[in-house]
Amino acid sequence: MWAFSASGCRWLGAGGSLAVAVGGYAAGTLPVLGGGPLWQPRGSAAEVAGAVLATLGLTLLVAAWWRYGVLLARGLRDGVLATLACWTAPLLLAPPLHSADVYSYIAQGAMVLEGHDVYGAGPAVLGPGDLGADAAASVGGNWTHTPAPYGPAFLLLAAGIVKLTGGAVVPSVLGLRLVALGALALIVWAVRGLGGGGGGRDGALWLAALNPLLLVHVVGGMHNDGLMIGLMLGGVLLATRGRWVLGSVLVGFAMMVKSPAAVALLFIGVLLARGGGVRGLLKGLVLPGAVAGAVAAGASVLAGTGFGWLRTQSVAAAIHTPLSLTSDLGLGLGLLLGGEAEPVKGVVQKLGLLLAVGVIVALALRAHRGRLDPVLGLGLSLVALVALSPMVQPWYLLWGTVVVAGVAWRSRAGQVLAVLSAALVYETQPSGHTPWYGFVSAGLVLVVGLVWVRREPWGPGAGGAGEGTVPPQRTRGTRSAPARDSAGLRPSD
Repeated sequence: MWAFSASGCRWLGAGGSLAVAVGGYAAGTLPVLGGGPLWQPRGSAAEVAGAVLATLGLTLLVAAWWRYGVLLARGLRDGVLATLACWTAPLLLAPPLHSADVYSYIAQGAMVLEGHDVYGAGPAVLGPGDLGADAAASVGGNWTHTPAPYGPAFLLLAAGIVKLTGGAVVPSVLGLRLVALGALALIVWAVRGLGGGGGGRDGALWLAALNPLLLVHVVGGMHNDGLMIGLMLGGVLLATRGRWVLGSVLVGFAMMVKSPAAVALLFIGVLLARGGGVRGLLKGLVLPGAVAGAVAAGASVLAGTGFGWLRTQSVAAAIHTPLSLTSDLGLGLGLLLGGEAEPVKGVVQKLGLLLAVGVIVALALRAHRGRLDPVLGLGLSLVALVALSPMVQPWYLLWGTVVVAGVAWRSRAGQVLAVLSAALVYETQPSGHTPWYGFVSAGLVLVVGLVWVRREPWGPGAGGAGEGTVPPQRTRGTRSAPARDSAGLRPSD
Protein backbone atom coordinates (compact mmCIF):
# COMPACT_ATOMS: atom_id res chain seq x y z
CA MET A 1 0.00 0.00 0.00
CA TRP A 2 1.44 3.37 -1.08
CA ALA A 3 0.67 5.13 2.22
CA PHE A 4 2.94 2.70 4.06
CA SER A 5 5.87 3.12 1.67
CA ALA A 6 8.74 5.55 2.15
CA SER A 7 7.33 7.81 -0.56
CA GLY A 8 3.91 7.69 1.04
CA CYS A 9 5.36 8.58 4.44
CA ARG A 10 7.23 11.50 2.91
CA TRP A 11 4.15 13.08 1.36
CA LEU A 12 1.72 12.20 4.13
CA GLY A 13 4.10 13.80 6.62
CA ALA A 14 4.39 16.87 4.39
CA GLY A 15 0.59 17.08 4.29
CA GLY A 16 0.47 16.83 8.06
CA SER A 17 3.07 19.56 8.42
CA LEU A 18 1.09 21.77 6.03
CA ALA A 19 -2.08 21.22 8.08
CA VAL A 20 -0.18 22.18 11.25
CA ALA A 21 1.00 25.41 9.60
CA VAL A 22 -2.40 26.33 8.11
CA GLY A 23 -4.18 25.59 11.37
CA GLY A 24 -1.65 27.78 13.12
CA TYR A 25 -2.89 30.87 11.26
CA ALA A 26 -6.10 30.60 13.28
CA ALA A 27 -5.01 28.70 16.38
CA GLY A 28 -1.29 29.37 16.73
CA THR A 29 0.43 31.56 19.30
CA LEU A 30 -0.61 34.76 17.54
CA PRO A 31 0.75 38.14 18.68
CA VAL A 32 -1.48 40.52 20.62
CA LEU A 33 -0.06 43.48 18.68
CA GLY A 34 1.77 43.88 15.39
CA GLY A 35 0.61 40.68 13.70
CA GLY A 36 -0.60 42.39 10.56
CA PRO A 37 -3.43 41.00 8.42
CA LEU A 38 -2.27 37.36 8.56
CA TRP A 39 -1.14 36.84 12.13
CA GLN A 40 -4.15 38.04 14.08
CA PRO A 41 -6.97 36.38 16.06
CA ARG A 42 -9.92 35.37 13.89
CA GLY A 43 -12.62 34.56 16.43
CA SER A 44 -13.40 31.51 18.53
CA ALA A 45 -15.00 29.43 15.74
CA ALA A 46 -11.98 29.86 13.47
CA GLU A 47 -9.65 29.13 16.38
CA VAL A 48 -11.42 25.85 17.16
CA ALA A 49 -11.38 24.83 13.49
CA GLY A 50 -7.70 25.75 13.24
CA ALA A 51 -6.86 23.76 16.37
CA VAL A 52 -8.68 20.68 15.04
CA LEU A 53 -6.91 20.96 11.68
CA ALA A 54 -3.51 21.43 13.35
CA THR A 55 -4.07 18.46 15.68
CA LEU A 56 -5.14 16.20 12.82
CA GLY A 57 -2.10 17.34 10.85
CA LEU A 58 0.16 16.68 13.83
CA THR A 59 -1.25 13.17 14.18
CA LEU A 60 -0.65 12.51 10.49
CA LEU A 61 2.92 13.79 10.84
CA VAL A 62 3.58 11.58 13.88
CA ALA A 63 2.12 8.50 12.17
CA ALA A 64 4.15 9.10 9.00
CA TRP A 65 7.31 9.66 11.07
CA TRP A 66 6.85 6.48 13.06
CA ARG A 67 6.16 4.34 9.98
CA TYR A 68 9.19 5.88 8.28
CA GLY A 69 11.34 4.92 11.29
CA VAL A 70 10.08 1.34 11.15
CA LEU A 71 11.08 1.14 7.49
CA LEU A 72 14.55 2.51 8.29
CA ALA A 73 14.95 0.04 11.14
CA ARG A 74 14.16 -2.75 8.68
CA GLY A 75 17.03 -1.68 6.46
CA LEU A 76 15.41 0.77 4.04
CA ARG A 77 17.78 3.27 2.44
CA ASP A 78 16.00 6.49 1.50
CA GLY A 79 16.53 10.20 0.95
CA VAL A 80 16.02 11.33 4.54
CA LEU A 81 17.24 14.86 3.83
CA ALA A 82 14.63 15.21 1.07
CA THR A 83 11.98 14.08 3.53
CA LEU A 84 13.24 16.60 6.08
CA ALA A 85 12.95 19.39 3.51
CA CYS A 86 9.39 18.37 2.65
CA TRP A 87 8.33 18.31 6.30
CA THR A 88 10.09 21.54 7.22
CA ALA A 89 9.05 23.76 4.29
CA PRO A 90 5.38 24.26 5.30
CA LEU A 91 6.45 25.61 8.71
CA LEU A 92 8.76 28.33 7.42
CA LEU A 93 6.17 31.12 7.16
CA ALA A 94 3.80 29.86 9.84
CA PRO A 95 3.14 31.99 12.94
CA PRO A 96 4.71 30.86 16.21
CA LEU A 97 3.39 27.44 17.19
CA HIS A 98 2.87 25.79 20.57
CA SER A 99 4.71 28.47 22.57
CA ALA A 100 4.99 32.23 23.09
CA ASP A 101 8.69 32.06 24.02
CA VAL A 102 9.77 33.71 20.77
CA TYR A 103 8.13 36.95 21.91
CA SER A 104 10.28 36.82 25.06
CA TYR A 105 13.38 36.45 22.89
CA ILE A 106 12.45 39.50 20.84
CA ALA A 107 11.59 41.56 23.91
CA GLN A 108 14.85 40.59 25.64
CA GLY A 109 16.84 41.50 22.53
CA ALA A 110 15.08 44.86 22.55
CA MET A 111 15.92 45.31 26.24
CA VAL A 112 19.61 44.92 25.40
CA LEU A 113 19.32 47.62 22.74
CA GLU A 114 17.33 49.92 25.03
CA GLY A 115 19.89 49.61 27.81
CA HIS A 116 17.76 47.64 30.29
CA ASP A 117 19.26 45.00 32.57
CA VAL A 118 17.91 41.74 31.09
CA TYR A 119 19.13 39.84 34.14
CA GLY A 120 17.42 42.18 36.59
CA ALA A 121 14.01 42.73 35.03
CA GLY A 122 11.54 41.19 32.59
CA PRO A 123 9.96 42.39 29.31
CA ALA A 124 7.40 44.42 31.28
CA VAL A 125 9.97 47.25 31.55
CA LEU A 126 9.57 48.02 27.83
CA GLY A 127 7.33 51.06 27.37
CA PRO A 128 4.96 51.75 24.45
CA GLY A 129 7.60 53.71 22.55
CA ASP A 130 10.43 51.22 23.04
CA LEU A 131 11.70 48.71 20.53
CA GLY A 132 10.06 45.34 21.08
CA ALA A 133 7.03 46.79 22.88
CA ASP A 134 4.61 44.88 20.63
CA ALA A 135 6.45 41.62 21.28
CA ALA A 136 6.49 42.32 25.03
CA ALA A 137 2.68 42.60 24.94
CA SER A 138 2.52 39.00 23.70
CA VAL A 139 4.86 37.50 26.30
CA GLY A 140 3.18 34.83 28.44
CA GLY A 141 2.02 36.02 31.85
CA ASN A 142 4.54 33.90 33.78
CA TRP A 143 7.46 35.48 31.94
CA THR A 144 6.47 39.14 31.78
CA HIS A 145 8.42 40.06 34.90
CA THR A 146 10.97 37.23 34.74
CA PRO A 147 14.66 38.06 34.01
CA ALA A 148 16.29 36.27 31.09
CA PRO A 149 17.79 32.86 31.94
CA TYR A 150 19.74 32.82 28.67
CA GLY A 151 23.39 33.51 28.02
CA PRO A 152 24.70 36.75 26.49
CA ALA A 153 25.53 35.16 23.12
CA PHE A 154 21.89 34.41 22.44
CA LEU A 155 20.75 37.80 23.73
CA LEU A 156 23.19 39.51 21.36
CA LEU A 157 21.82 37.43 18.50
CA ALA A 158 18.26 38.40 19.41
CA ALA A 159 19.30 42.05 19.74
CA GLY A 160 20.86 41.93 16.27
CA ILE A 161 17.62 40.62 14.77
CA VAL A 162 15.57 43.27 16.56
CA LYS A 163 17.91 45.98 15.30
CA LEU A 164 17.65 44.73 11.71
CA THR A 165 13.86 44.52 11.82
CA GLY A 166 13.19 47.61 13.90
CA GLY A 167 11.45 45.44 16.46
CA ALA A 168 8.49 44.68 14.15
CA VAL A 169 6.94 41.44 15.35
CA VAL A 170 6.49 39.47 12.12
CA PRO A 171 9.96 40.19 10.63
CA SER A 172 11.58 39.53 14.02
CA VAL A 173 9.82 36.19 14.35
CA LEU A 174 10.86 35.19 10.84
CA GLY A 175 14.43 36.28 11.62
CA LEU A 176 14.49 33.96 14.62
CA ARG A 177 13.05 31.21 12.45
CA LEU A 178 16.11 31.58 10.22
CA VAL A 179 18.21 31.07 13.35
CA ALA A 180 16.16 27.93 14.07
CA LEU A 181 16.86 26.66 10.56
CA GLY A 182 20.56 27.29 11.13
CA ALA A 183 20.29 25.26 14.33
CA LEU A 184 18.58 22.47 12.41
CA ALA A 185 21.42 22.49 9.86
CA LEU A 186 23.97 22.24 12.69
CA ILE A 187 22.09 19.28 14.17
CA VAL A 188 21.98 17.52 10.79
CA TRP A 189 25.72 18.06 10.28
CA ALA A 190 26.63 16.80 13.74
CA VAL A 191 24.28 13.82 13.72
CA ARG A 192 25.48 12.74 10.28
CA GLY A 193 29.05 12.98 11.53
CA LEU A 194 28.31 10.78 14.53
CA GLY A 195 25.88 8.41 12.85
CA GLY A 196 28.34 6.48 10.73
CA GLY A 197 27.59 5.53 7.15
CA GLY A 198 24.50 4.52 5.22
CA GLY A 199 21.51 3.37 7.23
CA GLY A 200 23.10 4.49 10.49
CA ARG A 201 22.99 8.10 9.33
CA ASP A 202 19.45 7.77 7.98
CA GLY A 203 18.12 6.38 11.24
CA ALA A 204 20.03 8.89 13.34
CA LEU A 205 18.53 11.76 11.33
CA TRP A 206 15.09 10.18 11.67
CA LEU A 207 15.20 10.32 15.47
CA ALA A 208 17.04 13.65 15.70
CA ALA A 209 15.99 15.97 12.88
CA LEU A 210 12.76 14.46 11.50
CA ASN A 211 11.42 14.13 15.04
CA PRO A 212 8.01 15.93 15.18
CA LEU A 213 8.90 17.25 18.63
CA LEU A 214 11.87 19.06 17.08
CA LEU A 215 9.99 20.24 13.99
CA VAL A 216 7.12 21.64 16.05
CA HIS A 217 9.12 23.24 18.84
CA VAL A 218 12.41 24.24 17.18
CA VAL A 219 11.22 25.16 13.67
CA GLY A 220 7.60 25.98 14.53
CA GLY A 221 8.14 27.41 18.01
CA MET A 222 11.71 28.69 17.47
CA HIS A 223 12.94 27.58 20.88
CA ASN A 224 16.60 28.37 21.38
CA ASP A 225 17.14 24.84 22.69
CA GLY A 226 17.73 23.89 19.05
CA LEU A 227 20.68 26.28 18.81
CA MET A 228 22.08 25.04 22.12
CA ILE A 229 21.82 21.41 20.94
CA GLY A 230 23.37 22.12 17.54
CA LEU A 231 26.38 23.95 18.99
CA MET A 232 26.84 21.42 21.78
CA LEU A 233 26.63 18.36 19.54
CA GLY A 234 28.88 20.00 16.96
CA GLY A 235 31.45 20.53 19.70
CA VAL A 236 31.20 16.90 20.76
CA LEU A 237 31.63 15.73 17.17
CA LEU A 238 34.81 17.79 16.84
CA ALA A 239 36.09 16.37 20.11
CA THR A 240 35.57 12.79 18.88
CA ARG A 241 37.76 13.74 15.91
CA GLY A 242 40.56 14.97 18.15
CA ARG A 243 39.75 18.70 17.84
CA TRP A 244 38.76 19.09 21.48
CA VAL A 245 39.82 22.75 21.78
CA LEU A 246 37.51 23.89 18.99
CA GLY A 247 34.87 21.49 20.31
CA SER A 248 35.09 23.09 23.75
CA VAL A 249 34.77 26.53 22.15
CA LEU A 250 31.51 25.46 20.48
CA VAL A 251 30.23 24.05 23.76
CA GLY A 252 31.16 27.35 25.42
CA PHE A 253 28.96 29.17 22.91
CA ALA A 254 26.21 26.60 23.48
CA MET A 255 26.41 27.42 27.21
CA MET A 256 26.01 31.07 26.30
CA VAL A 257 22.66 30.13 24.79
CA LYS A 258 21.48 27.81 27.58
CA SER A 259 23.61 26.56 30.45
CA PRO A 260 22.75 22.79 30.42
CA ALA A 261 25.18 22.41 27.51
CA ALA A 262 27.94 22.51 30.14
CA VAL A 263 27.32 18.79 30.80
CA ALA A 264 29.02 18.08 27.46
CA LEU A 265 32.34 19.36 28.84
CA LEU A 266 32.53 16.40 31.22
CA PHE A 267 32.27 13.92 28.37
CA ILE A 268 34.68 15.84 26.16
CA GLY A 269 36.99 15.51 29.15
CA VAL A 270 36.42 11.74 29.09
CA LEU A 271 37.45 11.63 25.42
CA LEU A 272 40.53 13.73 26.17
CA ALA A 273 41.54 11.63 29.16
CA ARG A 274 41.52 8.27 27.38
CA GLY A 275 44.82 6.47 27.48
CA GLY A 276 46.58 9.27 29.36
CA GLY A 277 46.67 7.89 32.90
CA VAL A 278 46.50 10.35 35.78
CA ARG A 279 47.88 13.17 33.66
CA GLY A 280 45.23 12.53 31.00
CA LEU A 281 42.52 12.48 33.65
CA LEU A 282 43.63 15.85 35.02
CA LYS A 283 43.71 17.29 31.50
CA GLY A 284 40.20 15.99 30.85
CA LEU A 285 38.85 17.45 34.07
CA VAL A 286 40.42 20.88 33.64
CA LEU A 287 41.16 21.85 30.04
CA PRO A 288 37.74 21.62 28.30
CA GLY A 289 36.14 23.56 31.15
CA ALA A 290 38.90 26.18 31.05
CA VAL A 291 38.42 26.72 27.30
CA ALA A 292 34.63 26.95 27.57
CA GLY A 293 34.93 29.16 30.64
CA ALA A 294 37.13 31.57 28.73
CA VAL A 295 34.52 31.71 25.95
CA ALA A 296 31.76 32.37 28.49
CA ALA A 297 33.74 35.08 30.24
CA GLY A 298 34.66 36.75 26.95
CA ALA A 299 31.06 36.66 25.72
CA SER A 300 29.79 38.13 28.99
CA VAL A 301 32.26 41.01 28.86
CA LEU A 302 31.97 41.76 25.15
CA ALA A 303 28.17 41.64 25.18
CA GLY A 304 28.01 44.29 27.89
CA THR A 305 25.35 42.31 29.76
CA GLY A 306 27.74 41.22 32.49
CA PHE A 307 27.60 37.97 34.42
CA GLY A 308 24.01 38.29 35.57
CA TRP A 309 23.14 35.07 33.74
CA LEU A 310 24.86 33.19 36.57
CA ARG A 311 22.20 34.29 39.04
CA THR A 312 19.17 33.79 36.79
CA GLN A 313 19.61 30.09 36.07
CA SER A 314 17.09 29.17 38.76
CA VAL A 315 14.35 31.67 37.85
CA ALA A 316 12.42 29.14 35.78
CA ALA A 317 12.12 26.81 38.78
CA ALA A 318 9.73 29.29 40.39
CA ILE A 319 7.15 28.40 37.72
CA HIS A 320 5.47 25.05 38.28
CA THR A 321 5.37 22.77 35.24
CA PRO A 322 3.38 19.52 35.50
CA LEU A 323 6.06 17.57 33.63
CA SER A 324 8.57 18.11 36.45
CA LEU A 325 8.47 14.96 38.55
CA THR A 326 10.35 16.51 41.46
CA SER A 327 8.09 19.57 41.53
CA ASP A 328 4.96 17.41 41.47
CA LEU A 329 6.33 15.09 44.14
CA GLY A 330 7.44 17.98 46.34
CA LEU A 331 4.12 19.76 46.02
CA GLY A 332 2.23 16.56 46.79
CA LEU A 333 4.36 15.83 49.86
CA GLY A 334 3.95 19.38 51.06
CA LEU A 335 0.18 19.16 50.83
CA LEU A 336 0.15 15.80 52.61
CA LEU A 337 2.30 17.14 55.44
CA GLY A 338 0.14 20.24 55.79
CA GLY A 339 1.35 23.78 56.23
CA GLU A 340 3.36 25.49 53.50
CA ALA A 341 3.92 23.26 50.48
CA GLU A 342 6.54 25.44 48.77
CA PRO A 343 9.41 24.79 51.24
CA VAL A 344 8.93 21.03 50.89
CA LYS A 345 8.75 21.38 47.12
CA GLY A 346 12.02 23.34 47.14
CA VAL A 347 13.80 20.64 49.15
CA VAL A 348 12.61 17.86 46.82
CA GLN A 349 13.68 19.88 43.78
CA LYS A 350 17.18 20.28 45.20
CA LEU A 351 17.37 16.57 46.02
CA GLY A 352 16.35 15.82 42.44
CA LEU A 353 19.17 17.96 41.10
CA LEU A 354 21.65 16.25 43.42
CA LEU A 355 20.46 12.88 42.17
CA ALA A 356 20.85 14.09 38.57
CA VAL A 357 24.44 15.12 39.31
CA GLY A 358 25.09 11.67 40.79
CA VAL A 359 23.70 9.96 37.68
CA ILE A 360 25.80 12.17 35.39
CA VAL A 361 28.99 11.45 37.35
CA ALA A 362 28.25 7.71 37.33
CA LEU A 363 27.75 7.72 33.57
CA ALA A 364 30.95 9.71 33.06
CA LEU A 365 32.90 7.21 35.18
CA ARG A 366 31.42 4.34 33.19
CA ALA A 367 32.44 6.04 29.96
CA HIS A 368 35.95 6.70 31.31
CA ARG A 369 36.35 3.02 32.11
CA GLY A 370 35.44 2.13 28.54
CA ARG A 371 32.13 0.51 29.38
CA LEU A 372 29.91 3.15 27.75
CA ASP A 373 30.28 5.28 24.66
CA PRO A 374 30.95 8.85 25.89
CA VAL A 375 28.50 10.38 23.42
CA LEU A 376 25.77 8.01 24.52
CA GLY A 377 26.71 8.79 28.13
CA LEU A 378 26.16 12.48 27.42
CA GLY A 379 22.76 11.81 25.86
CA LEU A 380 21.61 9.68 28.80
CA SER A 381 22.96 12.29 31.23
CA LEU A 382 20.89 15.03 29.62
CA VAL A 383 17.79 12.83 29.72
CA ALA A 384 18.39 12.24 33.44
CA LEU A 385 18.93 15.96 34.02
CA VAL A 386 15.63 16.77 32.35
CA ALA A 387 13.75 14.03 34.20
CA LEU A 388 14.96 15.32 37.58
CA SER A 389 14.85 19.06 36.91
CA PRO A 390 12.55 21.43 38.81
CA MET A 391 11.24 22.90 35.54
CA VAL A 392 10.51 20.71 32.51
CA GLN A 393 9.00 21.57 29.14
CA PRO A 394 8.20 18.97 26.43
CA TRP A 395 10.98 20.13 24.10
CA TYR A 396 13.62 19.67 26.83
CA LEU A 397 13.53 15.96 25.96
CA LEU A 398 15.33 16.91 22.75
CA TRP A 399 18.52 17.76 24.70
CA GLY A 400 19.32 14.11 25.21
CA THR A 401 17.28 12.58 22.38
CA VAL A 402 19.27 14.27 19.62
CA VAL A 403 22.57 13.18 21.23
CA VAL A 404 21.41 9.58 21.68
CA ALA A 405 20.21 9.59 18.05
CA GLY A 406 23.73 10.32 16.86
CA VAL A 407 25.15 7.04 18.16
CA ALA A 408 22.35 4.69 19.25
CA TRP A 409 19.09 5.52 17.51
CA ARG A 410 18.05 1.87 17.22
CA SER A 411 18.92 0.92 20.79
CA ARG A 412 16.19 0.38 23.37
CA ALA A 413 16.94 3.84 24.75
CA GLY A 414 16.50 5.38 21.29
CA GLN A 415 13.22 3.59 20.73
CA VAL A 416 11.83 4.68 24.10
CA LEU A 417 12.91 8.27 23.45
CA ALA A 418 11.08 8.11 20.12
CA VAL A 419 7.90 7.05 21.93
CA LEU A 420 8.30 9.85 24.47
CA SER A 421 8.82 12.35 21.64
CA ALA A 422 5.63 11.21 19.91
CA ALA A 423 3.70 11.53 23.17
CA LEU A 424 5.03 14.88 24.35
CA VAL A 425 4.28 16.58 21.05
CA TYR A 426 0.60 16.52 22.13
CA GLU A 427 1.14 18.12 25.54
CA THR A 428 0.83 21.70 24.33
CA GLN A 429 -1.73 23.11 21.92
CA PRO A 430 -0.85 25.31 18.90
CA SER A 431 -1.84 28.30 21.04
CA GLY A 432 0.78 27.37 23.63
CA HIS A 433 -1.80 26.39 26.25
CA THR A 434 -1.60 23.06 28.10
CA PRO A 435 -5.18 21.82 28.65
CA TRP A 436 -5.99 18.60 30.47
CA TYR A 437 -6.82 16.75 27.27
CA GLY A 438 -3.30 17.39 26.02
CA PHE A 439 -1.95 15.30 28.90
CA VAL A 440 -4.58 12.63 28.24
CA SER A 441 -3.59 12.44 24.56
CA ALA A 442 0.09 12.28 25.49
CA GLY A 443 -0.61 9.53 28.02
CA LEU A 444 -2.52 7.42 25.51
CA VAL A 445 0.25 7.72 22.91
CA LEU A 446 2.83 6.85 25.56
CA VAL A 447 1.01 3.70 26.66
CA VAL A 448 0.40 2.47 23.11
CA GLY A 449 3.98 3.25 22.15
CA LEU A 450 5.54 1.45 25.11
CA VAL A 451 3.39 -1.63 24.46
CA TRP A 452 4.63 -1.59 20.88
CA VAL A 453 8.25 -1.24 22.01
CA ARG A 454 7.85 -4.27 24.26
CA ARG A 455 6.42 -6.36 21.43
CA GLU A 456 8.72 -5.19 18.64
CA PRO A 457 12.01 -3.99 20.11
CA TRP A 458 14.54 -2.66 17.64
CA GLY A 459 18.02 -4.06 17.84
CA PRO A 460 21.35 -3.95 16.07
CA GLY A 461 20.29 -6.73 13.72
CA ALA A 462 16.96 -5.22 12.69
CA GLY A 463 18.26 -3.63 9.52
CA GLY A 464 21.30 -4.18 7.39
CA ALA A 465 24.47 -5.39 9.02
CA GLY A 466 26.01 -2.82 11.25
CA GLU A 467 23.37 -0.16 10.79
CA GLY A 468 22.75 1.98 13.82
CA THR A 469 25.72 0.62 15.73
CA VAL A 470 28.12 2.90 17.53
CA PRO A 471 31.35 3.33 15.58
CA PRO A 472 34.60 3.16 17.56
CA GLN A 473 35.62 6.66 18.63
CA ARG A 474 39.18 7.91 18.33
CA THR A 475 40.68 11.14 19.52
CA ARG A 476 44.07 12.41 18.48
CA GLY A 477 46.78 10.85 20.58
CA THR A 478 44.50 8.35 22.30
CA ARG A 479 43.67 4.71 21.74
CA SER A 480 40.45 3.53 20.17
CA ALA A 481 37.48 2.73 22.35
CA PRO A 482 36.40 -0.92 22.58
CA ALA A 483 33.74 -2.02 20.10
CA ARG A 484 30.22 -1.54 21.38
CA ASP A 485 26.72 -2.51 20.40
CA SER A 486 23.92 -0.05 19.65
CA ALA A 487 23.43 0.64 23.35
CA GLY A 488 27.04 1.69 23.69
CA LEU A 489 28.06 -1.37 25.72
CA ARG A 490 30.83 -3.87 25.14
CA PRO A 491 29.64 -7.43 24.43
CA SER A 492 30.77 -8.50 27.91
CA ASP A 493 28.62 -5.89 29.70
